[in-house]
Amino acid sequence: MWIRPAGPRGVLVECDDLAQVMALHRALAADRPVGVVDLVPAARTVLVTFDETTTRGRLEAHLRQAVDRPSPPDGPATRPGDVVEIDVAYDGADLEEVAAQTGLTTAEVVRRHTDRTYVVAFCGFSPGFGYLVGADPALTVPRRASPRPRVPAGSVALAGEFTGVYPRSGPGGWQLIGHTTARLWDLDREPPALLAPGTRVRFARVAP
Repeated sequence: MWIRPAGPRGVLVECDDLAQVMALHRALAADRPVGVVDLVPAARTVLVTFDETTTRGRLEAHLRQAVDRPSPPDGPATRPGDVVEIDVAYDGADLEEVAAQTGLTTAEVVRRHTDRTYVVAFCGFSPGFGYLVGADPALTVPRRASPRPRVPAGSVALAGEFTGVYPRSGPGGWQLIGHTTARLWDLDREPPALLAPGTRVRFARVAP
């Protein structure tokens, strides 16, 4: 693990892998250091911003201790019962291609996708987009060779080890397996994002 300055009020923790990122984020969310303003996990880093009530030195010492001690199995956003359920119509343009790539039937792809409880590892790409981990390894598929110029809002998709839901229409290269009417990003809601790092998610099949 490396800790680097990130502006006058931030430090960037570079981790070995995504599992270490998630463990560190859980530990810091469960025992938030004094002065920490925000925690922003990514694929291999955690950005920690702080205010004048602490110093960079004290924060770095706390971060090193957090890495050394075991993290709690569940963070504040992943207590039992705190599961966001998203209804999905499995009618995506790439569903048959995903089935062909994995050697499964389309029905088996859907069954395996709805069988798991996922966790939001981090957010990015666009407001409200969560990178969900915990998928059945059989559903690991690559991104499309040619990204689409426009993916409809609400599209449920796969790419590598991740599952995600596009909060709004725009370009994208993930494999589309369905769609949802759930609003992933709503400025009239507090907080606007339906999904945040640590949130547990399940998908439920509904009729198209």
